[in-house]
Amino acid sequence: MPEPVTRFDDFAIEGLVGRGGSATVYRAQRISRPGPALALKVLDERHRAPSDLERLHREFEFARRAAHPHVVVVDECGDGWLAMELVDGGTVSTLGTLPAFLTALADVAEALDHAHRLGIVHCDVKPSNILVHSDFSVRGAVLVDFGVARSLTERAPRPATRIDASLPYTAPEILHGRTASAASDEYALACTAVELLIGTPPFVASTAMGLIDAHLSQPVPRYSRRLAWVSHAFDSILAKAMAKDPDHRYATCSEFVRLVARALTP
Repeated sequence: MPEPVTRFDDFAIEGLVGRGGSATVYRAQRISRPGPALALKVLDERHRAPSDLERLHREFEFARRAAHPHVVVVDECGDGWLAMELVDGGTVSTLGTLPAFLTALADVAEALDHAHRLGIVHCDVKPSNILVHSDFSVRGAVLVDFGVARSLTERAPRPATRIDASLPYTAPEILHGRTASAASDEYALACTAVELLIGTPPFVASTAMGLIDAHLSQPVPRYSRRLAWVSHAFDSILAKAMAKDPDHRYATCSEFVRLVARALTP
């Protein structure tokens, strides 16, 4: 796509929102149907293989099915592009305060629980996939990017031949090649919570294999031992949400976040 872009398909391009590994996101207005500005995600030319197009369409379909106040609103999916709600406050990492982080985590937990009740697993929960509205106190946080989501009702789930999720947030069962579940999203949300609240994800390693080994075999860090403001209760709550066995985690993401908020709020 030539730069600078001023028009794409039925959209007038107003500016650049961001670039990812396979796509560029623009602020855009639909020409034939004027209305609020949209976020237009356009796949790069070198990322338009059938698998890339399938992922984009999965992102649209799962987000549409999981419609919720804290799930990004998708508008339309075309040939290599996806138009969706423009969430204009940046990623959740920009919030900067404990109360705001806890509010955002509660919003996303609510969205995930809603998706799980519909049989949808997000499969890629992480800070960069949580956006916030500029009027955060009113509209809160939004979960985005359902590109690797899967349905628990699929008769023949895609085989786990590769790891599509981001390693710092990937549950042990996924690394073992098992099918993702709601508990896998909870594990990823717990890793996300640690990164937002503490500053780094629970496990950090210089290599992918080191990170995989940490998820599979290392105990969950106990933060109360080195951070005075973190309670022992937080350690216990986190250990359950990040249990190696998914059956030992909390029943819902919202339960986990409620307990975390209680443990960290004076």
